[in-house]
Amino acid sequence: MEWETVIGLEVHVQLATKTKIFSAASTAFGAEANTQACAIDLGLPGTLPVVNEEAINMAIKLGFGINAEINKINVFERKNYFYPDLPKGYQTTQLAKPIVGAGHMDIALEDGTVHTVRIHHAHLEEDAGKSLHEDFHGMTGIDLNRAGTPLIEVVTEPDMRSAKQAVAFARKLHAIVTTLGICDGEMSQGSMRFDVNVSVRPKGQTTLGTRTETKNLNSFRFMERAINKEVQRQIEQIEDGFEIVQETRLYNGDTDEARSMRTKEEANDYRYFPCPDLLPVIIEESRLEKLRAEMPEMPEVRKARFINELGLSDYDAEILSAEAATANYFETVVQSGGDAKLAANWVMGELAKTLNQNDLTIKNCPVSAQVLGGLIARIKDNTLSGKIAKQVFEALWQGEGATADEVIEKKGLKQVTDTGAIEAIVDEVLAANPAQVEQYLAADEAKRGKMVGFFVGQIMKASKGKANPGMVNQLLKQKLG
Repeated sequence: MEWETVIGLEVHVQLATKTKIFSAASTAFGAEANTQACAIDLGLPGTLPVVNEEAINMAIKLGFGINAEINKINVFERKNYFYPDLPKGYQTTQLAKPIVGAGHMDIALEDGTVHTVRIHHAHLEEDAGKSLHEDFHGMTGIDLNRAGTPLIEVVTEPDMRSAKQAVAFARKLHAIVTTLGICDGEMSQGSMRFDVNVSVRPKGQTTLGTRTETKNLNSFRFMERAINKEVQRQIEQIEDGFEIVQETRLYNGDTDEARSMRTKEEANDYRYFPCPDLLPVIIEESRLEKLRAEMPEMPEVRKARFINELGLSDYDAEILSAEAATANYFETVVQSGGDAKLAANWVMGELAKTLNQNDLTIKNCPVSAQVLGGLIARIKDNTLSGKIAKQVFEALWQGEGATADEVIEKKGLKQVTDTGAIEAIVDEVLAANPAQVEQYLAADEAKRGKMVGFFVGQIMKASKGKANPGMVNQLLKQKLG
């Protein structure tokens, strides 16, 4: 039997406010445990929450970014459940009247097609604390620093049909929230977390199958793996004659293992009711107009500009426009280096590779965009060959110079472009390898193309990599012609 996968996402986006959603406690990451949780976050008697205005503004901007309706009257509710890191015994959230209504996002797929994913709604809520299971010798520690941190949860319709579609949606949403500046996008720090609802059904069937929810996935790679693993599990269960149980599941990306956590709760299990301490939030049209005017260039518009103005390919533009930090870095490199294609190759190639090897993001890159642009300018004006440029980049990464020019001067890496000097090296190499010259002259045109690489290699070795490769090839053709 052919099976169809059905996927819906619930994405928790941590908003980049300086303080929490209902209190003035700090949201800074990495503080000592339980130093950023105040009486309001703990729900102590006599405390009253006050809505963070900036969280409201950020939620509205997200609504604009995902082509959604903004509900001008939205209400906070209490979602009641017991968990050790939720000391109030309830989470303040939105249910009946969320701030962001229905919307949609178009995602580009690998085959060049565009797929539309409907957004059911997005609501504001507070985060819970964090349970710590390490270093407590069989006990669990509780860190309440995260309690009260503002989140907006984006809930999609079940419109995705593969793990790759789900990842494409997640990447696009990541690009939108980082471009808007409402989230830092640091998934390793919990700034974006994905809950994945998965079900399968026979191909052609219109009714949905029983779904499971895999919670708290914090990387695109783990999301794809978890979805594929759960799809396979459900198909095997059904084909073996068992029913799928609606449940909440966990996935461990380090071990590639998934397990059942608990049976899935329904809305009535949480006993939602309007929060008696918070009035409805009324959003005026003037606020919407002001925030709409502040909207930055969105990823899709940026991609089109990279193609039309900078001459990038669709693929390069897609990669470089996806994240605001990468796009800004790239544009600065272009301005400093004067060559968009070279800049794209270096940002997507050598720079990306080195960042990955060192587990860094572009925000923490030790080579600034201006400095990389200066390196590219030296490639463009033939001061450096591509090979030597990599040596200069490595030196810049290690802090051995402030600019490409400084490293080139210090290490004597300037490319040799003097025709006479290169010609002398070519003559020397050809004279030292008469047998290879004879073989080359005796070979047909097809074989000569491969054999010339030997001479180029010897010449570059003799020049310590400094000879201009274009001039070397030109002189070789003349000499061997």
